[in-house]
Amino acid sequence: MSSEQRLVLVTGVTGYIGGRLVPELLKAGYAVRALARHPERLRDQPWRDEPGVEVVKGDASDAQSLAAAMDGVDIAYYLIHALGTGRDFAARDRDTARTFGQAARVAGVSRIVYLGGLYPKGERLSDHLASRKEVGDILLASSAGMPAEVSRAFDIGGPEVLTYRDMMQRYAAVAGLAPRRIIPTPLLTPSLSSHWVGLVTPVPNSIARPLVDSLVHDVVCQEHDIAEYVPDPETGLAGFERAVELALTKIQNLEVATRWSSAATIGAPSDPLPSDPDWAGGSLYTDDRSSVVQASREALWSVIEGVGGDNGWYSWRLGWVARGLMDRIFGGPGLRRGRRHPQDLAVGDALDWWRVEEIEDLHLLRLRAEMRLPGLAWLELIAEEGPSGETVFRQRALFHPKGLVGHAYWAAVYPFHGIVFGGMQRNIAKAAEAAQRSGGPARWRPSGKAS
Repeated sequence: MSSEQRLVLVTGVTGYIGGRLVPELLKAGYAVRALARHPERLRDQPWRDEPGVEVVKGDASDAQSLAAAMDGVDIAYYLIHALGTGRDFAARDRDTARTFGQAARVAGVSRIVYLGGLYPKGERLSDHLASRKEVGDILLASSAGMPAEVSRAFDIGGPEVLTYRDMMQRYAAVAGLAPRRIIPTPLLTPSLSSHWVGLVTPVPNSIARPLVDSLVHDVVCQEHDIAEYVPDPETGLAGFERAVELALTKIQNLEVATRWSSAATIGAPSDPLPSDPDWAGGSLYTDDRSSVVQASREALWSVIEGVGGDNGWYSWRLGWVARGLMDRIFGGPGLRRGRRHPQDLAVGDALDWWRVEEIEDLHLLRLRAEMRLPGLAWLELIAEEGPSGETVFRQRALFHPKGLVGHAYWAAVYPFHGIVFGGMQRNIAKAAEAAQRSGGPARWRPSGKAS
């Protein structure tokens, strides 16, 4: 780092905003220190090894790790939120913001930048918006030495004021969908509405509930003072339709750097995979299968790296859909998170109810389950070379139960492994062999046939 570069600390770098902010800061000439609880999840980020980037392990709620992370920092971005951690998320946000603000004051950080939310003044706020405001107030009180005119909150928004109904209908028009039919249901309470949102959208109930509670408020900009410091683009602020067009174009062109699901699920397990052959952590159930594939490792790997999302799981489709629906009913992610890219995977990517824990090109894809389970679960898909040079496809499902319920769960689902994992083994092999013969991409039909 040159002496002229200003050092910026960015939290929430595994999330949607943080993952996109880092490369923009680098383009602007800043040096970036990325703070992450699990730095290994940043391994495949394209900016990870760029000059001027330093990745440090730490937790924004831990004063000791913050003290080291903020050493020499000029500007700190606070992009974290405890929403989804349970009913006490506001208390967690409050404590973390105080710890962060105190550490910034001690370290001599000149500015904290916080992404909060719009809220109406003079109203009793929902728990979600009240927490967003409280965190902002705490962080503002930690930068007391800044000039009053710039040490403040700014409302930032687009040029239009729209209802959610308007946005749904206008999105459908831009996306080429039929007009949405919206029927009022006055009997739905916020609690029931949040469960419905959790069931039919990718947003889990733990996040949907506080967001639904906030829908009673009008959240619009009250001022546009930010333009005094960050001028509007020469072409003006982008309207709703234009913003949707730009977003859909990036999705179609596979230019999506981060998705809403990029941030790891709060409370998801982070223990290391039990090492073989002996593990001292307790019981470990395994389902280990392997077969010879009449295709190259490259063809097999193209299928392995393409699993999930719209590509499916090469197995009993009804079983996967039913299990995903059950997971959503109990507040898990289910199968609706999909994947960031139809073929490419990186460490930290969400993949339906899994998250990519490790990937070794042409060899290993290890997924950690983030569904609701009475234990910890992993799925490994491995492409190997056999003793005679043949391609071997190995598949391992591992489960570490928690308590008697965990053991009972394994006993209940194990009889279905032959259908689910056995079918996956056969269909992935068939898809790889078909791709080898045709020279094209691997495809799978829900019937289980490869083409």
